[in-house]
Amino acid sequence: MSIEVKNITKLFGLQKALNAISFTINKGEIVGFLGPNGAGKSTLIKILTGYINASEGVALVNGFNVNTDTIQTQKSIGYLPENNPLYLEMYVKEYLQFNAAIHKISKIEVDKMIVKVGLTPEAHKKINQLSKGYRQRVGLAAALLHNPEVLILD
Repeated sequence: MSIEVKNITKLFGLQKALNAISFTINKGEIVGFLGPNGAGKSTLIKILTGYINASEGVALVNGFNVNTDTIQTQKSIGYLPENNPLYLEMYVKEYLQFNAAIHKISKIEVDKMIVKVGLTPEAHKKINQLSKGYRQRVGLAAALLHNPEVLILD
């Protein structure tokens, strides 16, 4: 299985953002979290990606505990957060090569990803020149570059 959540609760002070959430997502499944603003969707995603800890419960991604095996968890996840963190002054290809270098991925793989996500006409533009849609594609390309087992899009 890819993701297993057992009785996850998250408190922010006295406010309970998540209350004993449990579910399993198996390899190959595509799942969406639906709910109104403030329902806890992004909070749960931040727990699954190791950016914040749950107050109670356990979350496993690819068998790794997100609290105790955070680095291994993050290596197996491709994550595109709600607010896409891009370096706006970098060129598209430069930014993706920068991300690839972190994961020891070749420039050839960057070129393949640029084609895969439809960024070829934008590859030599600065990110700040791109539309919101193309910026999202850059973020998606960065999330997919290291061929993660789990892809999380917020």
